[in-house]
Amino acid sequence: MHEIALPTRRNVLALLAAGLVMPMSARAEAPAMLVHKDPNCGCCGGWVEHLQAEGFVVTVEEAVDLRPIRARLRVPQSLSSCHTAEVSGYVVEGHVPAAAIRRLLEARPTALGLAVPGMPAGSPGMESGTPKPYDVVLFTSDGQRPFMRFVGSKSVI
Repeated sequence: MHEIALPTRRNVLALLAAGLVMPMSARAEAPAMLVHKDPNCGCCGGWVEHLQAEGFVVTVEEAVDLRPIRARLRVPQSLSSCHTAEVSGYVVEGHVPAAAIRRLLEARPTALGLAVPGMPAGSPGMESGTPKPYDVVLFTSDGQRPFMRFVGSKSVI
């Protein structure tokens, strides 16, 4: 019988450094997201680039009128912004930072999704100007509540 040699810590670290193996967290499949956006909106493209840089696999579907999509996904009009996305059974409305989306996907609360109403200065895709604090809102079929607070793409709560 042959004994199986277990890799040493040094060997595993060397393989990681060489890029021949990936840590467990990197092996998890990147979240796939469908983004509905106006073809003429530049800040929406900036938000998509933010998500891609954060490891999301993004498919963009362009539509001039997003109202039917928001109605189908039950996004309250008071929370609407310039783009709407779908990820793992949730809706993401507006310039929601990737960190909030990851937290949503980890916690899996009973909700329709997350929203950042309007277009806050400094939020992902809206980086020009002085960043202002803004809330990411968790919304359900019967209400909404603050989920996280950000300045730019940095969480402050």
